[in-house]
Amino acid sequence: MTAYWTLWNFFMPLIRPLKFIFLKICVSILLILSACAPKPTFNGVDITGADYANGFSFKDQQGRSLSMDSFKGKVVALFFGYTQCPDVCPTTMSELKQIKESLAQEGDKLQVLFVSVDPKRDTPEVLKAYVSNFDSSFIGYSPAPEDLDQIAKSFKIYYKKVPSSSDPNSYTVDHSAGTYLFDTQGRIRLFIRYAMPTQALTQDIKSLMAEVK
Repeated sequence: MTAYWTLWNFFMPLIRPLKFIFLKICVSILLILSACAPKPTFNGVDITGADYANGFSFKDQQGRSLSMDSFKGKVVALFFGYTQCPDVCPTTMSELKQIKESLAQEGDKLQVLFVSVDPKRDTPEVLKAYVSNFDSSFIGYSPAPEDLDQIAKSFKIYYKKVPSSSDPNSYTVDHSAGTYLFDTQGRIRLFIRYAMPTQALTQDIKSLMAEVK
């Protein structure tokens, strides 16, 4: 027994440092494997970590105070347009409605946010009727003109009022037609160009939903 303790006392000072070295090696291996893990591939433009398009606080068409933090756990599709848009806006909104329906139960994890670039005509009442025509869960926001300027700059969005040549009281609005996607943690992730195939957009939304938080 004495010999055993003698050996134990002799080897322990040698073994103890090896335990810490082994632990450090394991941690290093895990960090290397994590760094080497393949990044997700998307069909849209990956803008993860961008220093713009970081969200904002607002009141929706029902007067509720919201922000991107209000949608944690959901993928947010943010689109800029206006209710009297003749083509791009209804097309995009219809596609997002189609995608939400195709996701079945997972559709509850997709939040569509429509931001008006025509606040003069797009009152909360008008927006409410417009977005609910596509889906009752879709949210509309009509910012004050000064807020719209700031948000547009933040998201690098172009918009311009174009007076009608035949009616001085009528106008259209030229505007950027892409859609921004935020992940379930409220982080900007993708820019979706207009007219990207619905199947490709659906795949990107599913990929964001499936990411480990």
